Amino acid sequence: MGYNYYNSNGKKTGSSSKGMFGTTNYYNSSGKKTGYSSKGSFGSTNYYGSSGKKTGYSTPGTFGGGRNYYDSNGKKKGYSSPGLFGGTNYYDRNGKKKGSGSKSWF
Repeated sequence: MGYNYYNSNGKKTGSSSKGMFGTTNYYNSSGKKTGYSSKGSFGSTNYYGSSGKKTGYSTPGTFGGGRNYYDSNGKKKGYSSPGLFGGTNYYDRNGKKKGSGSKSWF
């Protein structure tokens, strides 16, 4: 089971699926692989581009099960929080909603 990702207008922007050895693979809306992620220490996640270069990381949020996202230089890019009906909402560093994610059955 993976996730489908949508922009703030509801247009699908990509998807993700479980990879081998605990990784997650990410794809754009055309199905081309754009990168992957792997678990880090203390609940963090490290993100890598399709070339294998680290592009950022995330850490668990303080309250409510959200996450904080940072670029490879440690600058905060945004955060996520659980949605009302089980999805995830994504926000930029200023609190403007960027999009959402929902579970896929495929």
